[in-house]
Amino acid sequence: MSKVTQPTSAREDHGFFGQPRSLANIFGVEMWERFSFYGMQGILLIYLYYAAGEGGLGIPQSTAAGIVGAYGGGVYLSTILGAWIADRLLGSERVLFYSAIVIMCGHIALALLPGMAGVATGLILVAIGSGGLKASATSVVGTLYSADDPRRDAGFSLFYLGINLGAFAGPILTGILQRSLGFHFGFGLAALGMAAGLLQYSLGRKRLPDAARHVPDPLPRRRWPFFGIVAAASVALIVVFVSLGVITAENLVTVVIGLTVLATIVYFVVILSSRLVSGIERKRVFAFIPLFIASAAFWSLYQQQFTVVTIYSDERLNRDLFGWIMPVSWVQSINPIFIILLSGVFAAIWTKWGPRQPSTPLKFAAGTIIMGLAFLLFLPFAGGEPNSTPMLAMIGILLVFTIAELLISPVGLSVATKLAPKVFQTQMVALFFLSIALGTAVSGWLAEWYLTVPEHLYFGILGGIAIVMGIALALVARPVLRMMSGVR
Repeated sequence: MSKVTQPTSAREDHGFFGQPRSLANIFGVEMWERFSFYGMQGILLIYLYYAAGEGGLGIPQSTAAGIVGAYGGGVYLSTILGAWIADRLLGSERVLFYSAIVIMCGHIALALLPGMAGVATGLILVAIGSGGLKASATSVVGTLYSADDPRRDAGFSLFYLGINLGAFAGPILTGILQRSLGFHFGFGLAALGMAAGLLQYSLGRKRLPDAARHVPDPLPRRRWPFFGIVAAASVALIVVFVSLGVITAENLVTVVIGLTVLATIVYFVVILSSRLVSGIERKRVFAFIPLFIASAAFWSLYQQQFTVVTIYSDERLNRDLFGWIMPVSWVQSINPIFIILLSGVFAAIWTKWGPRQPSTPLKFAAGTIIMGLAFLLFLPFAGGEPNSTPMLAMIGILLVFTIAELLISPVGLSVATKLAPKVFQTQMVALFFLSIALGTAVSGWLAEWYLTVPEHLYFGILGGIAIVMGIALALVARPVLRMMSGVR
């Protein structure tokens, strides 16, 4: 009975800025999770490569960048695992709750455990937990509304505002602590932030609708032992490979790239070969392939905010603000500000243009080209003296990053759901996340190249490749649009 009456009661609930009161709960846990995630990530790379005398681990920059890229790719790979557990075992709400606990434990490990033991334990836990929370939080928000509730889009807008508020505040506060007290205090603040989010979420869990705890496709009990054995064997295999030196810190990012490519191929083959997919649906999946490639290329450049841009900000950026040196991590807070300011503007533009707005392939093409242009904007400052790049130049470059993101990130999630065959809705969204996983891991691999070639060559080649790929997608936009069979 509760599942039937829930949409009506939710519609009568206007306790949070006209939205259901439970949205405040999910808004809070997601805001604090992003606070801890970006706060930790804002100081992670420099912690890895700073010398021991500066509080770091003294890892070579190339290895450190590879670890950060592999970790970022692992987060998005984990969304697949999180979605599967939500759909087959626990439901979205429980996955969200347990994932938040895992994330908090990961930050505690980074704060308390010394050396690479803390890094390995902490990053594995945060990656798994963040993947689970990413996969479930959006679904839980969706259960607060009936399909025709006019507040639905506004509710999701509030939800994404929480994400970016956390992403803005995290690097600023952890950066202050890192500079004044040390890296582990910064990681400790990330843990406290996640604990605060978990506490406030726990207090309101009971108000969430039953639909949030629903398991859409329960795994039969008789099959639990099989999947348990597979999970245990996978963990054991990874431990053996690490022990034998097959997987090392130096090649970790390559391993993650390989796993992501393999998972992508398997997903496409499974969907395209399924007898449950109609001819039109199969054409739509084929149309998604060039969009997937463009998305992976975009994220391989965009996610360098956490690798190359961090190193560049540490060594090339003039962070002197009236005699006070701004923490490196603060650069990570620039993008969320622009997201908050511009996301509503883009939504209004698409709404006003309506059917006259550019098609999805053209938006992807434009986003890829603009991302390439953002890299070319580094060229006037590349190879300069230490601390010679003006702060305004970096702000302008990151503004261009944000414009490109708004043409691809929300549009990509939307088109993945539109192109998905009826029986593969979740898997198509997982495919889009795999493009982010691939691009993020490649961003770490590219950062290793950045450290071995002249900066002009690096930014020029990658920017040029992105522009050429965007132009190529624009040239085939019409055939791709025809394959999309009515989806724009």
